[in-house]
Amino acid sequence: MLPESDLPRQVAVERLAGGLLAPGFVDLQVNGGGGVMLGEALSADAVAGIARAHARLGATTILPTLVSDTPEATRAAISAVAGAGWPGVAGLHLEGPHLARPGAHDPARLRPMTQDDLDLYLDAARRLSLLMLTVAPEAVTPAQVAALARAGVLVSLGHTDAPAEACAALFAAGARAVTHLFNAMSQLTARAPGLVGAALEAGTVDAGLIADGVHVDPSAIRVALRAKAGPGRLFLVTDAMAAAGTDAARFRLGGREIRRAGGRLTLEDGTLAGADLDMAGALSVMTGPVGLDRDSALAMATSIPARVAGLRAGRLAPGLRADMVLLDEALSLARVWQGGAEIRAG
Repeated sequence: MLPESDLPRQVAVERLAGGLLAPGFVDLQVNGGGGVMLGEALSADAVAGIARAHARLGATTILPTLVSDTPEATRAAISAVAGAGWPGVAGLHLEGPHLARPGAHDPARLRPMTQDDLDLYLDAARRLSLLMLTVAPEAVTPAQVAALARAGVLVSLGHTDAPAEACAALFAAGARAVTHLFNAMSQLTARAPGLVGAALEAGTVDAGLIADGVHVDPSAIRVALRAKAGPGRLFLVTDAMAAAGTDAARFRLGGREIRRAGGRLTLEDGTLAGADLDMAGALSVMTGPVGLDRDSALAMATSIPARVAGLRAGRLAPGLRADMVLLDEALSLARVWQGGAEIRAG
């Protein structure tokens, strides 16, 4: 950082009236936004539209996320992200279809990974700057995970009822993360720790967390924070859907209606379907009901997810893109800059 007196004469200087200037948020799980679901509009324009919507919400670096779909849709999503060329689109997150517990995913689309699938992902890893892939131990083999990890794919475990031993075997094979810890997975019990127990025990494994006050109780978050004190850490994701950045009361996911009410997104039967959340809202939960200090909460939305994904983002430092947010004292979003250019917040 330069002292103001050393700035070139042509550089404009703006003095902020107050607040906290922080790095732009990094969100590794964004299913949609601005009225668009990635799975419903598989094009470069749709990817750009989702990225624009989240940039206005302060997430200047995102992974557009495709929930479990057909091989044809997966190929289209890979091509859409590869061709998007939009600032802040860091790559692609494929959440499924190699899962065991559906959650809000269409059960008919869940299936084991085949050699054709593996070949597709290995090719995608060469085409994309980053590929994140969420899988369940019931639907993949350690050899497949090892091959993906060697190719640079960020393999994450989720949507599973697998025993802790099976999860640990995939961590040993190269899986490095867990997708929305506690949600869409069996819970830790005395004789069946499952993925939750395996994730909390694994010292180098990172885990995403939906901190909306709905998906995970604050007390459970506090326990997880104590267990994941490093080097494996918790990081925030929004699991945002098409409604993000809009006033929409409902939208479609794979032909099924998603309803928005009371801070929740649900299927008709009440199953949670993503989150009605942005990163500033997650920070409010982390620093409020959870009781985490401000700097640690901000790291969970910026530098930690950037480190997990190997991204040059999430920090304010020379040589990095000038992505910034201005937050007020309550950590509400006031202004956003992406690449040094201010964009409309909200």
